[in-house]
Amino acid sequence: MPDRPDTPLLDQVHVPADLKRLSDAQLHQVANELRAETISAVSVTGGHLGAGLGVVELTVALHAVFDTPKDKLIWDVSHQSYPHKILTGRRDRIRTLRQQGGLSGFTKRSESPYDPFGAAHSSTSISAALGFAVARDLGGTAEGGLGDAIAVIGDGSMSAGMAFEAMNNAGHLKKRLIVILNDNEMSIAPPVGALSTYLTRLYAGEPFQEFKAAAKGAVSLLPEPFREGAKRAKEMLKGMAVGGTLFEELGFSYLGPIDGHDLDQLLPVLRTVKARATGPILIHVLTKKGKGYAPAERARDRGHATAKFDVVTGEQKKAPSNAPSYTSVFGKTLVDEAARDDRIVAVTAAMPDGTGLNLFAERYPSRCFDVGIAEQHGVTFSAGLAAGGLKPFCAMYSTFLQRGYDQVVHDVAIQRLPVRFAIDRAGLVGADGATHAGSFDVAFMANLPGMVVMAAADEAELMHMVATAAAHDEGPIAFRYPRGEGVGVDLPERGEVLQIGKGRMVRQGSRVAILSFGTRLQEVLQASEALTARGISPTVADARFAKPLDEDLILDLVRNHEALITIEEGAIGGFGSHVAQLLAEKGVFDTGLKFRSMVLPDTFIDQASPEAMYEVAGLNASDIETKVLEVLGVASIGEKRA
Repeated sequence: MPDRPDTPLLDQVHVPADLKRLSDAQLHQVANELRAETISAVSVTGGHLGAGLGVVELTVALHAVFDTPKDKLIWDVSHQSYPHKILTGRRDRIRTLRQQGGLSGFTKRSESPYDPFGAAHSSTSISAALGFAVARDLGGTAEGGLGDAIAVIGDGSMSAGMAFEAMNNAGHLKKRLIVILNDNEMSIAPPVGALSTYLTRLYAGEPFQEFKAAAKGAVSLLPEPFREGAKRAKEMLKGMAVGGTLFEELGFSYLGPIDGHDLDQLLPVLRTVKARATGPILIHVLTKKGKGYAPAERARDRGHATAKFDVVTGEQKKAPSNAPSYTSVFGKTLVDEAARDDRIVAVTAAMPDGTGLNLFAERYPSRCFDVGIAEQHGVTFSAGLAAGGLKPFCAMYSTFLQRGYDQVVHDVAIQRLPVRFAIDRAGLVGADGATHAGSFDVAFMANLPGMVVMAAADEAELMHMVATAAAHDEGPIAFRYPRGEGVGVDLPERGEVLQIGKGRMVRQGSRVAILSFGTRLQEVLQASEALTARGISPTVADARFAKPLDEDLILDLVRNHEALITIEEGAIGGFGSHVAQLLAEKGVFDTGLKFRSMVLPDTFIDQASPEAMYEVAGLNASDIETKVLEVLGVASIGEKRA
């Protein structure tokens, strides 16, 4: 355990109300100590660092001015909430962040009354805050009461349509609502689009013009690098035909920009807003991601997400890699395919590094498109690219693709457009917990007519599936793969095009057949070894496809075995359900076949290591072995895991 920082004043702050006893000068010191404590804690646990460091002063100011938890403070995404957690009675557990049984890396209603709304995906905070504001005015009840509703949203999150839908509604309702626009010019990747050049204008209207000087909001008083950005945006606005800002046109009073690291600006502005605001107001705050910690400030992503690290050097303590990650295999394979086919293009939604498309962007910048935090647009944009004769690979995390599902249905599937969906982070993902688990994509993709759905059992299979998707022009196709390292198999020079809807036999046995879909195949093979030692030799097959199913393979398995077990890293309604439907249609159950489907349980699984999460899910090798023994009736099931 590294030495903890000296924090004499922070030690006196147990709940936000304690901040109200301190002078403004002491709040400066609290902010400095809070930054040091955040760095120290994340060095032990790993996690999202840069975003939290960027809002340290803002966190102190908000809790010092407002009356949380009566006033509802809602953090968009909430990966920046570590300083907030330290100030709200959870400091004694802050070094359990993102660990099994520990604090969530995001806000979580069940964790604290100071977390009024859970988050982990972006652009939801304004909608939720407006809900609290309306509930307040209509006599609703909530833990701690209902006071002001404050949403803190980043400039990257403002690129998503949902944020503007909420602002449009808030402007119409005219409820007292406070939105803090945390403008750090950097979400995970640099934000894109016209909005990022628009985010500044000095407020000149009632009721705030008389205290602009107190807020020090003038461009001339802004420190670098904020001054130049404000000047550029102001010059751009001079050429606009219509006066006023976009936010004012949506019905918000606008104040800013102000320096989000200067408490002498933040405190008077927030106090005046608290005392005088009547309707919706947006306060534009300029911050720097990773502020105050040089290694984070120097990092390309400003220290967005880190492993455990050395506080002095910033060097991350990552375990040595034994195999390439699935993400990097996808990125390199797609670059290789694109070298052979200039119609291949790539689309991502603010996750070029996370999806491996940074490799593609470096090689083919004009063919790679980061649409910002806008998954719905990203899917339909990909559909347009496909309709225009290109071969788009739409690369998104499973959990984020959920946000674009309506577009997958209407704009891609119904029109049978050949969009290639590369679904990263399939299955359980570890420390990010339930909000980021890729649990549902098999079910929601495979139920769409004409959609081809594949899952890679290892990194070599992933290469084959990239090649298969590139060659598939008859309609939409998706392939999924998990977070983390591959298995370590030998990789071919180039992926081969698979026959659509055809699986493969992996091991021939008798009595029981295990049909795996995805990377649980490695656990199946371990279970098979243990079972063989018991005198039971299962047949093992890799389905490769959830849709279309390999009917010949499945029916051959049931003809030659007394039991069939399917395994997948997905929820109820996915691969196993499609197999069960096939067997029912063919009348196989009438023959007495013993069929079981092993899927993720019907619950959200809390954060832990992926191995521990799969232990909870009952999908590890020992669970598979137990299931086979149960089905064959040769041993009783052990006590069910908690």
